[in-house]
Amino acid sequence: MKSAIVASITMLACLGFMEQVKAFNPQDIERLQVNAACPRCDLSGANLSGVNLSGVNLRDANLKGADLRGTNLSNADLTGADLQNAIMNNANLSGASFVGANLRSASMENANLSYAALMSANLSAANLTGASLFLANFRGANFRLTTQSNGVVSSDKRYWWSLQSENLKDCDKFEYEKVPGTTCYIE
Repeated sequence: MKSAIVASITMLACLGFMEQVKAFNPQDIERLQVNAACPRCDLSGANLSGVNLSGVNLRDANLKGADLRGTNLSNADLTGADLQNAIMNNANLSGASFVGANLRSASMENANLSYAALMSANLSAANLTGASLFLANFRGANFRLTTQSNGVVSSDKRYWWSLQSENLKDCDKFEYEKVPGTTCYIE
């Protein structure tokens, strides 16, 4: 009898956790469809895969864990949005604004981020494998342990780091507490 009660409580607890994962507000989905804008909406865990959201306003929206695979978010405004653990594989994110967005642990494999604005975005532990990053602006972005488009995992990158600039100038070698390093500046 006790094991049946424990099993029932465990099952109810699991269902409660599943409900939290899919915590998006259905009214926010409807608002997004009708207005092509839903700033500060709760779309966490929502399945928006393959949807055309080109030019939509999702400023400061909660898209944690959202499924955006193959979604067209070209020229969308996702400034300050929370996209932690979101899946955006094969998505069109060209020209989108992710300024100050939280993209921690987001997956953007084979996504098109050409001309996207990612200034001050948190890309720590994000996956950009195979992504198109032509003229994307990453100024001030956090790249801690980010998988870059070529598959290389980064360490911490400075604010001036750019995927476009490979020519480093004025490099000074130094050693601090027996740890070698360099200071390089980009022209």
